[in-house]
Amino acid sequence: MRLAFAGTPGFARVALQHLLDAGSDVALVLTQPDRPAGRGLKLQASAAKQYALEHGIAVAQPRGLRLDGKYPDDAAAARDALRAARADVLVVAAYGLILPQWVLDLPALGCLNIHASLLPRWRGAAPIQRAIEAGDTETGVTIMQMDAGLDTGAMLLSERLAIAPADTASTLHDRLAALGGRLIVQALEMAARARLQAQAQAQPAEGVSYACRIEKSESPIDWSLPAAVIGRRIRAFDPFPGASTGCHGETIKVWGAAIDAKSCAADLRPGLILAVDGAGVAVACAQGTVLRLTALQRAGGKRLDAADFLRGADWRPGMLLGAATA
Repeated sequence: MRLAFAGTPGFARVALQHLLDAGSDVALVLTQPDRPAGRGLKLQASAAKQYALEHGIAVAQPRGLRLDGKYPDDAAAARDALRAARADVLVVAAYGLILPQWVLDLPALGCLNIHASLLPRWRGAAPIQRAIEAGDTETGVTIMQMDAGLDTGAMLLSERLAIAPADTASTLHDRLAALGGRLIVQALEMAARARLQAQAQAQPAEGVSYACRIEKSESPIDWSLPAAVIGRRIRAFDPFPGASTGCHGETIKVWGAAIDAKSCAADLRPGLILAVDGAGVAVACAQGTVLRLTALQRAGGKRLDAADFLRGADWRPGMLLGAATA
């Protein structure tokens, strides 16, 4: 079976690696154009592109795929490249562009998407982060037959994965990426034996939720929320955009936190520092809850555990953590 692949970040690179390790014939990789990155803002190739080039696979980087859209020449060139690839199926993993109908119709077996949730829970761009933020105790990967809707296609394979209490978006991403790579190989093996479509199931109408894209504007911590909610957001926004808070006019990133068993008076002002010690910084939150900050970072500095951070920061009980720029 001959494949084309569409994907961009590390999640996609892991899937592509699993496909190549399984001996798949990948004729073409579609990925996003190179983007400025790092302090020097030099153009950087996507993780999927880098891996494809290392393995001698042709790469196309259209800015758009709509033939009647903003980049019709790019779309036409991508269509020519896909036609030349003569792929039986297009595997999609975190590509970043919506596939128009002409792409969906081109491969004989259509387009298979590796989606990092148990559909229809968390359709959309940020299923990993939103699952942690919402307090879900499990997630998973669904292999889906793509259609014109937003993650609405028939489900072909799925497998559950527990979300650990300490999981961040980064740690959960890595486990889901490995699971997605394994499942797509399994799905293609079943497709080669004409067994995959027989178990296709339409998504139920109940339980649909949407994982909207993570924005930098979500970074500032709202201390008027309960400690459990803030703690989940800190984990969900690691590594991007990172949760942040203001202190002494400085924006501080908060990378680690734990619910403190102690409670405080419910009428204390949210964001008030209650204690500062080697275990971290205890902060008053809503409903009398307390969150202990355990890993922090100053602008331009490194992530530090609380004890190391506090050696260079004059934080004391009674101070107020407040607004931070996103």
